[in-house]
Amino acid sequence: MIVGALLLGGLYLFPIWNITLEAPQYPEPIGMDIFINKFQGMNPNDIKNINIMNHYVGMKDIPEQIPEFEIFPLVTAGMIILGVLTGFIGKKNLYLVWFGLMVTFGTIAMYDFYLWEYDYGHDLKETAAIKFTDSDGEPMAYQPPLIGNKTILNFRALSWPRTGAYLMFLGMALSVLAYFQNKKEASNSSQQAQKAKEDDEEQYSHNVA
Repeated sequence: MIVGALLLGGLYLFPIWNITLEAPQYPEPIGMDIFINKFQGMNPNDIKNINIMNHYVGMKDIPEQIPEFEIFPLVTAGMIILGVLTGFIGKKNLYLVWFGLMVTFGTIAMYDFYLWEYDYGHDLKETAAIKFTDSDGEPMAYQPPLIGNKTILNFRALSWPRTGAYLMFLGMALSVLAYFQNKKEASNSSQQAQKAKEDDEEQYSHNVA
């Protein structure tokens, strides 16, 4: 349990998500890694190049700072501390509580990420130099996929978890494993205690006889 909680520390070191853009005009894909406290280009000028492309179709620039970059590090630190304390307390039901909180945190984070992507791809400037429309004549949206691959014009957008997310998933899995291990040990202890009690009763009956 403690190891699982400490694995969340990897979120401060490694990206949790990545969005990559592939296109014929870019021999090497461009993209950005998403950390809990920053956006970072896969290559030095990637975010700059993405912002230039966004400008022509009316999309917003990728911001340097968003409120989540202040909130998520604090929540992560709180979950690490809570997980370590839960491990020291050693009550198996608390392991599931911590796991449930992590699922809730992860779900909220993914929903927030979806909302950011939706706004990023749909809220276009009227003054855009280039305007594309879909088959219904409506302004085209450029929302990247939440997870998976998607073709946007001549770009192929790829959105997938990265090392930080996998460390978080592993930490959550270890908390569940710790629950079942603790439950098994408690069951074995109970069975041993019951057997010892039966042996004592049998020995007492034998002495009385």
